Order: sequence, then C-alpha cells, then structure tokens
Amino acid sequence: MDLNDVLWRKSTRSGPDGGNCVEVADNLSGVVMVRDSKDPGGPVLAFDPYSWRAFVAATARKA
Repeated sequence: MDLNDVLWRKSTRSGPDGGNCVEVADNLSGVVMVRDSKDPGGPVLAFDPYSWRAFVAATARKA
C-alpha cells in the first residue's frame, strides 16, 4: 500500500509531552490506519472502518 497520500493526525488523548502518542489516518477509502508517532517509519495497523468504529466504541466505554 502506498502511504504517500496518508494524512496522519495525533490522538486528542495523546500526552502533551510527546510520549504515548498514537496517530490515526482515516482519509483513505476503506481503511483506517494507526501508528506510534514516536516511530513513524515503524509498523502500521490497518482496520476496516467498521472494525475501527467498534474498537473506538469499546475503548471509549472503558476510559
């Protein structure tokens, strides 16, 4: 997958000191990607939009 057109945004829950940062890219059709902002060249998790919404909903209930 070509990641050149991916627009990453930092989670609003990320810490202000640069630690524990998660970035999400949801500007591509049919996929939502997640990465560690401290390692932008590292692994990327890819979710279909339905699974991503289910994950966010499940974690929001626990926060």
